[in-house]
Amino acid sequence: MKEHTFNPDLKELLHGENGDKNVSRYSLVSATAKLAREISDEANMEGEILTEKPVSLALEKLLDGEYTIEEPLEIRDL
Repeated sequence: MKEHTFNPDLKELLHGENGDKNVSRYSLVSATAKLAREISDEANMEGEILTEKPVSLALEKLLDGEYTIEEPLEIRDL
C-alpha cells in the first residue's frame, strides 16, 4: 500500500503569491505546529479519527488561505 506524499511548494507561504509578503521559516513552522495541535485536539475532543497527519492538514489550510500567519513586529525585518 503506497502512502500519499504531501510535498507543497512553500514559496507561496514564505514569499506570497506576488512576492508581497515575507514570512520567516520560524513563523511558518510555529504557525503550522500550533494549527496542527488545534486540529489534533479538536479531533480528539470529537472522537474523530484523522486519516491524514495534522501537520499536513494544517499546511493545506495555510496554503488554501483559511489562515494567515501574522509575525510579531520584532522579527519581521530580521
